[in-house]
Amino acid sequence: MRYSTPLGLLFLFFWTQAVQPQDYPHPLSPEDLHSLENLYQNLHAFPELSHHEEKTSRLLAGELRSYGYEVAENIGQYSSGPWKSYGIVAVLKNGTGPTLLVRTDMDALPVEEKTSLPFASRIKMANDQGLEVSVMHACGHDLHMTVFLGTAKALSRQKENWKGTLVLVGQPAEETGDGAKALLNDGLYTRFPRPDFALALHDTPLLEAGKVGYRAGNALAGATSIDLVVRGIGGHGSRPEGAKDPIVAAAQIVLALQTIVSRENSPLEPAVVSVGSIHGGTKHNIIPEEVRLQLTVRTYNEQVRQAILHSIERIAKNIALALGIPPDRAPEMKVAEMGVLLPTYNDPPLTRRLVNSMGSTLGNNRVLEFPPVMGSEDFGEFGLPGRKIPICLIWLGTADASGLAQSKETGIPLPYIHSPLYAPVVRPSLETGILAMTAAVRELLPSKP
Repeated sequence: MRYSTPLGLLFLFFWTQAVQPQDYPHPLSPEDLHSLENLYQNLHAFPELSHHEEKTSRLLAGELRSYGYEVAENIGQYSSGPWKSYGIVAVLKNGTGPTLLVRTDMDALPVEEKTSLPFASRIKMANDQGLEVSVMHACGHDLHMTVFLGTAKALSRQKENWKGTLVLVGQPAEETGDGAKALLNDGLYTRFPRPDFALALHDTPLLEAGKVGYRAGNALAGATSIDLVVRGIGGHGSRPEGAKDPIVAAAQIVLALQTIVSRENSPLEPAVVSVGSIHGGTKHNIIPEEVRLQLTVRTYNEQVRQAILHSIERIAKNIALALGIPPDRAPEMKVAEMGVLLPTYNDPPLTRRLVNSMGSTLGNNRVLEFPPVMGSEDFGEFGLPGRKIPICLIWLGTADASGLAQSKETGIPLPYIHSPLYAPVVRPSLETGILAMTAAVRELLPSKP
């Protein structure tokens, strides 16, 4: 979208013009919602990167304690890296009944914000490599956390109406893909009540604010990050016949990889192979020794994933051989550390239950079926391999209705998550998210007699 006015003014316009939730009784007062809106702005203005969510987790823990939850902090154990985990687990036991886990993610992204909002992030901090980077909640985890806290507050006030155990999890390091595993490594399901169900929420500007989306079955793809090193024999750029050029090999490999999905994979099985990074060489007239590529592979099916990985390795090695690169200099492929994310599979019976409950609360016209997404995240880990625990991730719309309609008409997309311009329409998104998640929890935790 082209902006002819400052984004801050557009934000205020979108706020007033956005679709509002219908007049269903809200579990929180206007004063509560105003306070949560201020909290959202604070979270947005002071984001923290993955593995560094110290202040964010402390804020969430303090809020949850004030609502009456028993809170444990610094939960999590990373399988690699020197980081301390800032995971939090809050438990509210309220009689005999099912145990339900509700998860929010807490980390932000190394993105320089360009929204011009009055509470825009200006934070810079050192990343895991020690480099100073700008930080922004460009994926909406600030909104996730605020909905999470509003839902927690609403349910603590409704204790006379439900029974069971609530386990609320503030998860670090979703963006790096190792936060959920860190919590499970530290005994999330042994030190704390093991859930019968697990729920999460994710924002999207592909739905207008005031609406939620659902998808039974495959909701988000699994992701595999691949490091591929293409080796050659270095030399002078003026004498290529005396070298074996890994840049030429890498270029041919990149193009050939595009045939995997189009010619080797069934069109009935979604898959993506993208090269996101390529680095090689130091000077105009030097043929380098190697080129390094980074790839992402997205699939829903494990057999498809394995076949694609095999194809990547086969193509890389055989192109190198065809160009005369010696076998002892063959390309080397490996899965990156923390490089595998499970698909998010929404349990169909659980999803149907939640759709009915959210439809009764919001109105069926505000609960829409959402297509599968090839994006990935680590919420699938909470279901455990083999889908032993039913899980469901709900989509929360954040777009201005008129802006979304204009985008569909013109074909010019709205700023998407991970964009430096991403700015959810906060108030209606917040209200709708709390209504939807509270209704979902109440569906799964039975009413008291």
